[in-house]
Amino acid sequence: MLDYKQLEALATVVEEGGFDKAAGRLHITQSAVSQRIRALEDTVGQALLIRSTPVRPTPAGQRLLTHFRKVYHLESDLLADLLPSSDSVPMIALGINEDSLATWFLPALHPFLQANNVLLDLYTDDQEQTHDLLRAGKVAGCVSTRPDPIQGCSCFRLGRMEYQCLATPEFARRWFPHGVTAEGIRQAPAVTFNRKDMLHCRFAQAWNVMPGEFPTHYVPSTEKFVELISASLAYGMVPHPQGLPLTTRGELLPLAPQSHISITLYWHQWSLGTTLIRDLAGALKQGCRDMLLQ
Repeated sequence: MLDYKQLEALATVVEEGGFDKAAGRLHITQSAVSQRIRALEDTVGQALLIRSTPVRPTPAGQRLLTHFRKVYHLESDLLADLLPSSDSVPMIALGINEDSLATWFLPALHPFLQANNVLLDLYTDDQEQTHDLLRAGKVAGCVSTRPDPIQGCSCFRLGRMEYQCLATPEFARRWFPHGVTAEGIRQAPAVTFNRKDMLHCRFAQAWNVMPGEFPTHYVPSTEKFVELISASLAYGMVPHPQGLPLTTRGELLPLAPQSHISITLYWHQWSLGTTLIRDLAGALKQGCRDMLLQ
């Protein structure tokens, strides 16, 4: 049988990135943390941690972490039913892309958070990468562009997020005086969230401009991304819910309204059947009917 205090020590060391912080969080000594992990490694007969900075799990350690996190959710759900007055507050780890987090995700979860005493632990990554967090067992659910569920998980369609290429009128007059052209794209400074974000590349390819052929700012902040565009320093792909107030006021305009890009989003989650995860999925389904294109 696995010792769950030892598993908890393993999970805490990985989450905190080292033994010192893990000891502080668990309110035990660093030596005690090390002893628990060594005992767990003796039990399974394998190394579970790569002692780097930060500490990382081995493949065997990752499998144990996935198991521990699933058991944690099942146990939290059971205790919520058996001990409704308990002071213990369950935490749900979720994977989400920055654009969804900045626009529709939290409003969609408002009813769920109001009805349940639960804490969120949000991991952010590109919408094409978030399912890797789920596969690694770091999160119990994620927003992704992947339509098919990974093993041990279920998924359903949330809706479409539409992106338009926006710029200020001043920027458009300077760089695209006759509309969007391949020459303009190759010269005008664009802004992209990070190097995983391929939305602007997809936009440019409509004019046969390939990745790497246009100047790009990398700004991994949804708020600062739009600020750079609003300051007439760049142009870029902005999600419709975020861009609508700015285009309505005339502060930004779509450079090529016919060339919008729609991303279909899906919700993936562990197939555990716990009440919390089921209720969270229900809140997302309901919220997305109003906030995403269907």
